[in-house]
Amino acid sequence: MNIFNDEEQQRIQKAIEAAEKNTSGEIRICIEKKCSEEVLDRAAKYFYQLNMDKTRLRNGVLIYLATVDRKFAIIGDAGINRQVPENFWDETKNQMQEHFKHGNLVDGIVTGITMAGQQLKKFFPFIEGDSNELSDDIAQMNGN
Repeated sequence: MNIFNDEEQQRIQKAIEAAEKNTSGEIRICIEKKCSEEVLDRAAKYFYQLNMDKTRLRNGVLIYLATVDRKFAIIGDAGINRQVPENFWDETKNQMQEHFKHGNLVDGIVTGITMAGQQLKKFFPFIEGDSNELSDDIAQMNGN
């Protein structure tokens, strides 16, 4: 199930790499066609399945999208959630949604990645010797 062509996948991965250069945080994209449950529950399921809760500083961020159902969510790990206000991701979601409304899925994802990276930088700046703990690949799920 490839939702993106090679160029689009590379663009998304490069956005993740660029965002992660300024933070010790980790960003992943998880995508599937249909969301068979409440979107935050689904995102949380994949968050754990992708081992995003295993980062040293508990500072992973998952952007989850169900393309056919037109649902998405952004969730952060415990380390982030202890640091940020309750509505922390709302502006990022609003900016992404503007792109999605106009059919610009990749632009919306790249915007979300960039904004998440800027926010992560504030609370989790890059630490010398930090390693990339999670893959920058797009996790493409089959969903059921």
